[in-house]
Amino acid sequence: MKKYEFSILLIVVLSLFASGCAHQIEPAPLIKRHVFFGNPDKIALKVSPGGDKISYLAPLDGVMNVWVAPATDPDHAVVVTHDQHRGIHQYFWAYTNDHILYLQDQDGDESWQIHAVDVNTKKNKNLTPVETIIGPDGKPITLPSGKKLRPRARIIKVSQKFNTEILIGINQRNPRYHDVYRLNILTGDMMLVQKNDEFTQFIADEDYILRYAVKMTPEGGKEILEPVGNSRWQSADTIAQEDVLTTGFISFDKTGQNAYMLDSRGRDTAALTIVDLKTAEKKVVLEDPRVDLSAPMIHPTDKTLQAVASYYTRLEWKILDRSIQTDFDYLETVSRGDMFVVSRSLDDHLWVIAYTLDKGPVSYYLYDRSKKNARFMFTSRKDLEGLALSPMNPVVIPARDGLNLVSYLTLPPGSDSDADAHPDKPLPMVLLVHGGPWGRDAWGYHPIHQWLANRGYAVLSVNFRGSAGFGKDFINAGNLQWGAKMHDDLIDAVNWAIDQGLADKEKIAIMGGSYGGYATLVGLTFTPDVFACGVDIVGPSNLKTLLETIPPDWTPLISLWTTRVGDPRTEEGRKFLASRSPLTFAGRIKKPLLIGQGANDPRVKQSESDQIVNAMRKNNLPVTYVLFPDEGHGFRRPENSLAFFAVTENFLAQHLGGRAEPVGDDFSGSSITFPGGADAVPAMKSE
Repeated sequence: MKKYEFSILLIVVLSLFASGCAHQIEPAPLIKRHVFFGNPDKIALKVSPGGDKISYLAPLDGVMNVWVAPATDPDHAVVVTHDQHRGIHQYFWAYTNDHILYLQDQDGDESWQIHAVDVNTKKNKNLTPVETIIGPDGKPITLPSGKKLRPRARIIKVSQKFNTEILIGINQRNPRYHDVYRLNILTGDMMLVQKNDEFTQFIADEDYILRYAVKMTPEGGKEILEPVGNSRWQSADTIAQEDVLTTGFISFDKTGQNAYMLDSRGRDTAALTIVDLKTAEKKVVLEDPRVDLSAPMIHPTDKTLQAVASYYTRLEWKILDRSIQTDFDYLETVSRGDMFVVSRSLDDHLWVIAYTLDKGPVSYYLYDRSKKNARFMFTSRKDLEGLALSPMNPVVIPARDGLNLVSYLTLPPGSDSDADAHPDKPLPMVLLVHGGPWGRDAWGYHPIHQWLANRGYAVLSVNFRGSAGFGKDFINAGNLQWGAKMHDDLIDAVNWAIDQGLADKEKIAIMGGSYGGYATLVGLTFTPDVFACGVDIVGPSNLKTLLETIPPDWTPLISLWTTRVGDPRTEEGRKFLASRSPLTFAGRIKKPLLIGQGANDPRVKQSESDQIVNAMRKNNLPVTYVLFPDEGHGFRRPENSLAFFAVTENFLAQHLGGRAEPVGDDFSGSSITFPGGADAVPAMKSE
């Protein structure tokens, strides 16, 4: 062989070798589960009304609590709450500027109680300590489980005009309806404002005057009523069933004579509107033909509209008030990601800004408007910084009938060598289905997406018909389509992923919570040959019993459910619900199933999981059932999340072939129990 021929051959061999190596990229290091599902470092940064203090949530002895610091000295924060069990997840500043208010339930039962904490003395007062609802017979109402039915408190209005009082609703007298009280946050004294045996909602102004009341119509719409004296109400407006999920009140202006609304009446998508309450004249401020507008920004004291969000695949802000244009222009230069104004001082001098990314933690800044300076405060999870995370790619998938399904695809690091959002070869895939169903998937850091991608799976989330945010036609296309066209959309997305060369047809799992759990059960019963396995988290299996066991204060909303899911009150409706219930077809299940359930779930009762598990056992079908005695609709305690996802990770590895971190000590501190099927996951046998 001549020298130049050998050189050419060597070049060819080396190029072929290099080409082959390009498709053999080493997988990213395994990221520990606790990085994804343990407590965040710090989240929910807020500025006090007076602008002199900041607050955030951070762990204390492993439990999320509220910390407060001077705004000028954020490194000297002190903890002001001392929850030792579930942690605090919802809180805000009272207008006293010295009190934090938060909501807490009992082990996930959603029997919310309102607490006030003095940030100076650290004294914590339960403002709604009632533990039982007394029935007409004078005895506490008892649930089928034997537990006492506990009242739920809700916050109706907080006004800067009354810094020591808030307006609340509580159903301590009638479990179906919330009476309205003015509540003194210093003393806990309550004054009855409105006894209620009829209305699902009240709309109050800054003076704590109940301006409107709302009740559902038999057709699934809403009637808006106004007071006419002597505890009487008269009809003022109606929202038809087709608009009820895309139309709603936002706020009054400073005069109280105009209302801001998001309104889809007379159009498809919800527009931002102003309604003159004297003349009923409606003015459209802004609309987007693609999506419902959302998250309007309103000046804290002037009550003027300043900006509104438009969210198709990514967040876009529409500026309405030129006085904040320079603020937004500057803030867009501060950090990458989608930007949110999450808290403001009353004088509007300080803003708290959060930037969300798909490949990293949330970044928080304290923005001084007068100096046009944003000071970095912290990220939500420092352990995520610098890790090999994956981009969340927005994709629009066509459904079989032409609907566009806004979806999000995440691929394992190293699987897409040319970064075109297509892997170099088909991958095992997890179809991750959102709950609601009247919610939506969105772009940003998603711990389950990143965790599964790190384990070697493509992850696809689909905004199927019935999802919120894409106009009333899209959300109403899901009416009476549970287990039907809503599921067809998911199957269309799976077929798209296979056709695009993204997914290995033989290695696709379906997973989700709440409605996503129902979709998982539908996937294994209605389309038993499509998925290799399923993970159902607090999903209903029997639509009839689901609707018959909703929380008492949801019963006035029953027409919302019967017109969109099915009606258990009629024989025809019961037959229809049975035809859309996975339990009816449990015998069709061929593939492995993992179920996670909270024993105190008030929305999807434990019986929903028990029913499908029992049916599978009768048919000698394997199922792994994980039950948490101290959880409700989802798993809030990080110890329980870690435990459940340890089981899930090893379950998926067994059936899809991805990577798995050993369970290790991730059951430590968890209440996890296995009513059945632990042996079906080999990794559990040694635990």
